[in-house]
Amino acid sequence: MRGSALVIVIHQIVFQGMFFAKNILLRRKLGMPIRGGNREAKLSAGFFVLLILCSVLLGLFDAPFGTVDLISRSTALAIALAILAVNLSIGAASLVGLGDSWRLGVLEDQQTDLVEGGIYRFSRNPYFLSYLIMFAAYTVLLQNIILLALSLIGFAMIHAMVLKEEKHLTALHGEMYRQYQKRVPRYILI
Repeated sequence: MRGSALVIVIHQIVFQGMFFAKNILLRRKLGMPIRGGNREAKLSAGFFVLLILCSVLLGLFDAPFGTVDLISRSTALAIALAILAVNLSIGAASLVGLGDSWRLGVLEDQQTDLVEGGIYRFSRNPYFLSYLIMFAAYTVLLQNIILLALSLIGFAMIHAMVLKEEKHLTALHGEMYRQYQKRVPRYILI
């Protein structure tokens, strides 16, 4: 397996491992569903799998189509590894920070606490931000225009999920959530 593909596979084992561990443990603890059935979340999950598989294949076969070597491969690898370390840190802090309020998609019938502490003081959507950071890392690692285009589509899909979630949280928490929106950016700077 080529180095780039190996980096992506190892990263996915760690990143998705954290995600699945959180989901399994929380589902057992609460004894109720934590996955919503909304369309945006299902479409995005499928698209993310496609993006990750495409990344692995581009790295595995060292695909020449779409490749734009702007920097050396060793420099791209070093930058990508640094970005992936940030991705894992933000992802882990997000999963821990939400505690029992973690949900996959919107569950209209469940009341959750509004979490404003920890990493949620800096970003209202740090777990989604970690996905955007992952897209950037894979794009830098592979220096591929196709992956850049897929990443932009991924951002649009994440943004759609965020907007749906914001509507739900506003309905659930009212003025408290609106004040939180004024204090804390949606992603990092915006």
